[in-house]
Amino acid sequence: MADDDDEPRAAGSEPRSRADQLRSAVEQAFGATAQGTGPVRERAQELAEELAGAASRFREVLEELRPPTGDELSELRARLDALERRVGELEAGPKAAPKPRPKARPKAKTAPEAPAPRARKPAAPRAPRGGAPS
Repeated sequence: MADDDDEPRAAGSEPRSRADQLRSAVEQAFGATAQGTGPVRERAQELAEELAGAASRFREVLEELRPPTGDELSELRARLDALERRVGELEAGPKAAPKPRPKARPKAKTAPEAPAPRARKPAAPRAPRGGAPS
């Protein structure tokens, strides 16, 4: 029996060794597998991105739930003290500013005074009407 490697394949082709045949078979297997994994690879990438997003949101929730640090508490106390001071100043009113004086009201305009009535001179006696003098 003749070995497969010793038989010529076609006119002008060289005989292949078993290593070449094995290499060719492996390449064909990987090629066939790679074509079928495209959609699977895309879905796996989508799932990985969703998982990363969920992990990020979970981390944010944990960050909100954790108790404040000492520095954060000190900063909050300082801000609260400043606010209390400002509210106290507003409730007390202005201290340094003098109280404004009430504006002088303009005098109400009065009607000009009418001239004082003249003193009347006693009138001369009148003659009686319609009759002759007696």
